[in-house]
Amino acid sequence: MYDPPGYLWAITIAEITAFPALTCVVLYGGAERAGLGRRRAALLAGGAAVVFGGWFTASAVIAGNGGYHALPWLPIAVVGFLGTLLALSRIPVVARALAGPGMVSRLMLPHSFRVAGVVFLLTMALGHLPALFALPAGLGDIAAGIAAPLVARRLAQGTGRRAALWFNAFGITDLVVALALGALTGFGLLNLTPSGAPNSELPLALIPTVGVPLLLALHITSVFALVRAPRTPLPATDPLLVG
Repeated sequence: MYDPPGYLWAITIAEITAFPALTCVVLYGGAERAGLGRRRAALLAGGAAVVFGGWFTASAVIAGNGGYHALPWLPIAVVGFLGTLLALSRIPVVARALAGPGMVSRLMLPHSFRVAGVVFLLTMALGHLPALFALPAGLGDIAAGIAAPLVARRLAQGTGRRAALWFNAFGITDLVVALALGALTGFGLLNLTPSGAPNSELPLALIPTVGVPLLLALHITSVFALVRAPRTPLPATDPLLVG
């Protein structure tokens, strides 16, 4: 079993907690802007935190007990959590918050923490992940993390719709490719040394089972929001986007 150094634990846990934490902040702001009031906005953000925290804990326990070492449990976890998030987004109060003013740009913000994809490169450098997986997964995440706040700012200024669509296309492709390569290298479908087995162990197992489904759900929601959004300029008054 792979025993990662402490700093890799710290980077991974920080990344996986940052995604849902900022998503809760975004949902709270969307609910307020949609006219739901602070109390309902707080309840929505709190409910989201319970869902994210509950699955984070459950997935950590499963990974800690070796539950992701064999097919098909890790793919089931990924697809199951993604489906749950998309289903929850159809709840009226959630859908109303997601459709709030300015949400088309704010939905980009959680992707900023994908720069922590450097953890794949560091694990590869330590000799515990194959380059076939770590290079595209790590570099793709870093690129998405750098681009996310830039795209969000342009959207908040009323421009950048096409760039945002390209960003979502790139982000989805990056995540799908990482999942596919992780499965191929981690479950022995490609015979490589080292293998991608650490992706099914703690702490890295939390990335595909918790982080990736949330990021995919954000991408899908963003695409629908961009398609529905009017193409008129919006004032850049969002405190999360305007310094």
